[in-house]
Amino acid sequence: MQPLSGIRVADFSHVMAGPYASYLLRLLGAEVIKIEPPGRGDPMRNYGGDRRYDGMAPAFIAANAGKKSIVLDLKNPAQLEVARKIIAQSDVLLENFRPGVMARLGLGLDAVRALRPDLIYCSVSGYGQSGPLRDWPAIDNIVQATSGMMSLGGEEDGPPTRVGFPVVDTLTGQTAAFAILAALMRRQRGGGGDYIDVAMLDATLAFMTSAVVPYLVTGKALSRTGNVGYSGQPTSAVFTARDGRRISLGVVQQHQFVVLAKLLGREDWLTDARYCDPDKRREHAAAMLNEVGSELAKRDAADWEQQMSAAGIPCGMVREVGEAVSLPHLAARNTVLPITIPGLPQREEVHVVNAGFSMSHDGPGVSDPPPRLGEHNDKILHWLGYDAAAIAALALQAST
Repeated sequence: MQPLSGIRVADFSHVMAGPYASYLLRLLGAEVIKIEPPGRGDPMRNYGGDRRYDGMAPAFIAANAGKKSIVLDLKNPAQLEVARKIIAQSDVLLENFRPGVMARLGLGLDAVRALRPDLIYCSVSGYGQSGPLRDWPAIDNIVQATSGMMSLGGEEDGPPTRVGFPVVDTLTGQTAAFAILAALMRRQRGGGGDYIDVAMLDATLAFMTSAVVPYLVTGKALSRTGNVGYSGQPTSAVFTARDGRRISLGVVQQHQFVVLAKLLGREDWLTDARYCDPDKRREHAAAMLNEVGSELAKRDAADWEQQMSAAGIPCGMVREVGEAVSLPHLAARNTVLPITIPGLPQREEVHVVNAGFSMSHDGPGVSDPPPRLGEHNDKILHWLGYDAAAIAALALQAST
């Protein structure tokens, strides 16, 4: 029995942040009923430029495996009533509409509390349900900008740089899932239902605590350092190996520097006044970077990765995503999960990413594919007590 077996989520969310939150809950065993609008459903179903994947776009697959789908027009009274019945038998309601939309649909907090008093209601939005920015629209790259995250990326003398994937969406989804788990535990202890307000901006600033708190303490913002690590050490940077592959070092502590100097045959660094301690190395960063770079150019990146890692030096080749997910290490740890999606272009056997942790008993995992649009319409309606005539009268849309 997985940790969330028996928990049901009424998922009104779309695109990435909300669906990723419910995907994490599904990985832990929750039943997730995805309520989608008629037409094309969740916009993420058709994301990207390859029209062969419409309805089951790769980005949609990433956050929706194992869920059930029902298509409901929430402006249709009869179909809104179906949504209300789903909520009444769910433990969690998750939504990421603009603030106020759910209330206008008749599914605001007060309305659904009458259906399920101990419901965990989680709203995800760009800037939260309160505050001066409440009604501003937001997507991932906008919050990367407004939060200051974008200002930290890139070279010191270059422009701000966006993180190359929707990091705000995924970290917000993790934050929402974490909050939902906390609320479920509180309810289990007799605390009743709860309302959770997750803002992408708030979640991003919490995620950026290692950059935000130093500013709050000192009043001084971190500067962009390109590929040099958070420590500012020139031995925590990216270098080019003999074969042209990039390799990242993470030598930030003095004992690591001693091991590095000995491994490279450069014990002279240990007595050189410019390099003998971390402060001196920061002071003479350009010279240190040049010397380390010259040494690492003498061997291929894979050789350095093996040798340095064995010596206890943090080191890793800069890999493409395809190289990373092909590492046998990930298969050994169940980090990627195989699923079959009938009718998918190119190949039906694909993989999705697990929750990022393992457990000794009944840990996270999923084997079912993402649902086709409206795939579970009839099954969910039967479960809710609708007979064949009532189901036909609703005439819910489903993909063919």
